[in-house]
Amino acid sequence: MPRSPALWRPTAAFLRSGAIVAVATCTAMIAAAATVGVVKAAGVHGGVAAATHALQVPKAADGHFWAQARVNGRPIRVLVDTGSSAVALTLADAKALDLDTSHLDYDRSVATASGPAAAAPVTLHSVSVAGAEVADVHALVVAGGMDASLLGMSYLGRLSGFSADRQALTLTP
Repeated sequence: MPRSPALWRPTAAFLRSGAIVAVATCTAMIAAAATVGVVKAAGVHGGVAAATHALQVPKAADGHFWAQARVNGRPIRVLVDTGSSAVALTLADAKALDLDTSHLDYDRSVATASGPAAAAPVTLHSVSVAGAEVADVHALVVAGGMDASLLGMSYLGRLSGFSADRQALTLTP
């Protein structure tokens, strides 16, 4: 995927801020605002809630896409990141989800802007953004080096599609 200057500048600035940089499969990173469009769930097919229309996540003033997700039924603010191969949770968010972080097996190494960090694989019962729910989502709990949890490709890749333009990220359940 070619790097457009418009996508690369916010990405480079974000990477310097301490976010995870190489749990990645893509070279572009998208990020965004907490306000999202409304999706009406119509059913669940293959672990993904079907919806009658796509939802939009507007771009925040900082140039990133932030979303209010529900993970295992609890709200957490996440940075939408197509460059992260998995949903990646900070220790604080994992604890807020009542994951027993002291008994996880931190046997993976991930690269963050702050340097390498240990990570533990987990499976989340559900991840939902504006009603677009995905069941049994593979994720990582990252022991350090991240300021925010990331909504990565283990969620996004299970949607029918997603796209970004200058104003918003569109998720299609």
